[in-house]
Amino acid sequence: MPARLPTTRTGAALPREALADRLQNVRAWTLGLTAPLSAEDQCVQSMPDASPAKWHLAHTSWFFEAMVLVPHLPGYQPCDPRFFHLFNSYYEALGTRHPRPQRGLITRPDLATVHAYRAHVDRALEGFIAAGDAAAWEAAAGLVELGLHHEQQHQELIVTDMLHALSCNPLFPAYGAGVPLPPAPSSSSRSPLHWLRVDGGVRSIGHGGAGFAFDNEGPRHEVLLRPFELAHRLVTCGEWLAFIEDGGYARPTLWLSDGWAQVQAQGWRAPAYWTGGPGDGWQVFGLKGLRPLDLAAPVMHLSFFEAAAFAEWSGARLPTEFEWEAAHGTPGLEQMTGTAWQWTRSSYDPYPGFRTPEGAVGEYNGKFMIGQVVLRGSSFATPSGHARPTYRNFFPPAARWQFTGLRLAREVS
Repeated sequence: MPARLPTTRTGAALPREALADRLQNVRAWTLGLTAPLSAEDQCVQSMPDASPAKWHLAHTSWFFEAMVLVPHLPGYQPCDPRFFHLFNSYYEALGTRHPRPQRGLITRPDLATVHAYRAHVDRALEGFIAAGDAAAWEAAAGLVELGLHHEQQHQELIVTDMLHALSCNPLFPAYGAGVPLPPAPSSSSRSPLHWLRVDGGVRSIGHGGAGFAFDNEGPRHEVLLRPFELAHRLVTCGEWLAFIEDGGYARPTLWLSDGWAQVQAQGWRAPAYWTGGPGDGWQVFGLKGLRPLDLAAPVMHLSFFEAAAFAEWSGARLPTEFEWEAAHGTPGLEQMTGTAWQWTRSSYDPYPGFRTPEGAVGEYNGKFMIGQVVLRGSSFATPSGHARPTYRNFFPPAARWQFTGLRLAREVS
């Protein structure tokens, strides 16, 4: 999946001093996430949808170089012109790029050179923020802020992509110290699931206030909702185990057609990273290595197809993204953010009045508005301050390597 490039901010960009502080904090956090990983770890690409940690380190620097420094800082000297090809993701307007499925073959430049590349870009950015002339800064300030949010998206991708890579290792190694970990289930989240009513009516949806937002979060618009009920918490591993034991992966009537095809083709019988089974007992591979299944923990690493099948089995459904946003802030709802991304029943489509921004940054969101499904909330690996009630994450419906779970909805009885 692509990390969505942020392309919109309502209101003025943050002041120079604030951006300088954010730059230092965000860039340091990225390096901190990769600190527990060896150079060998950081070169691995375990599947075409994932990228090596080293590539994430370089690409997030490439964004600042290609989008900010080269166009807006007179006299800037690129660290290495070849990096514009190596670390471009899919920006047609910015030239050629190395094929995405082959990023794991980029053994050179080595990790030390990539770190030097980051330091080169950081020095230039810090100087530009401190002393760039007024006209250049006015043109570039928003892009600097966009780049920081872009890097925060890649921070979560570093964790999820590395988890997938480590899961392919028969030693089942732990990620290492300092990586974010899922919150322990609270006593309330261990309680039986109950339902909270949310009134219907005309609701305003999308980002419309001050502060940063991605372009796909707007324009703000109105939708008409019927009254509905939302589960007070996420579905747990114990509830998912009941689905498995009731033959959930063997009953085609529960599944959407494309989902059942995936079950057959991929041999799914449990969420990603579950191993073992009824005889030996289930275990789950996570950032701390292989651990016994915690029945009270929210189930994660589900595809949309699995989430939809479970909802069908439960006699419920998935909420739409509009219902999820309208319900946000309802007293009693738990785990709306900071635990797992939550699949919705909404296709990733443009909001009414959406227009693709001009320039290279306009390539990122609009052209992906087909064949994807929206997730809402955030996960425990989402950087602090990066989640909003209007945030629209999106993935193909078969994707399972992210921290994706589900919350049930149903009609008012």
